[in-house]
Amino acid sequence: MTSSLRLSALKAITLTAALSMTAGLAAAGDVVPADQILHALQPKPLTRGLTIGSQADPAVKARETGFIAAIKDRKTRSLSLGEREEIAEIASSKPKIDLEIQFDYNSADIRSSSVAAVQELGKALSNPVLRGSTFVVEGHTDAIGGEAYNQDLSERRADAIKHYLVEKYGINGSDLVTVGYGKSKPKDPNAPMDPINRRVEVVNLDTKTASK
Repeated sequence: MTSSLRLSALKAITLTAALSMTAGLAAAGDVVPADQILHALQPKPLTRGLTIGSQADPAVKARETGFIAAIKDRKTRSLSLGEREEIAEIASSKPKIDLEIQFDYNSADIRSSSVAAVQELGKALSNPVLRGSTFVVEGHTDAIGGEAYNQDLSERRADAIKHYLVEKYGINGSDLVTVGYGKSKPKDPNAPMDPINRRVEVVNLDTKTASK
């Protein structure tokens, strides 16, 4: 396959999903169903042998809880670089799913072909199993364009997803923390300009939904 054909094929992929412990891409045109998103975001039951992470250290858990409470209801653009990095550190060990949701060019308007993907996300987050959890909605871009431009674009797109979920699914806005990372955290660091890096990552910051 020539490079131009390969690029065209990649652009045809409107949605990909990757569970936090699983590699792979959704087939072109696929929409990740709500039950799959729910499964990805639902914390797994804790076991007696689990000794890593914030669950095993009350002090760390308390610090995380306090930080999350402090950033809830904050405007996306008010977050400092340090706060964005702390969110990323906390989120790194939490249940998550990547959704490569397409937007109109140079815009935060969700592309019509991706509306179904956002609707499935709305259904999943509305499930009683996840009720009361706090979610991070992260915006990411590819490396095309300047750093400031991509940072602003990623923030606006994360906010657009939050607005849709609040307006269409009645999800509590304070349960959705939006943050933009621009082009700083590519999904594929070896191909920073690849469309696969244009994505929205959703992370469940809470572990209280795990089995007791």
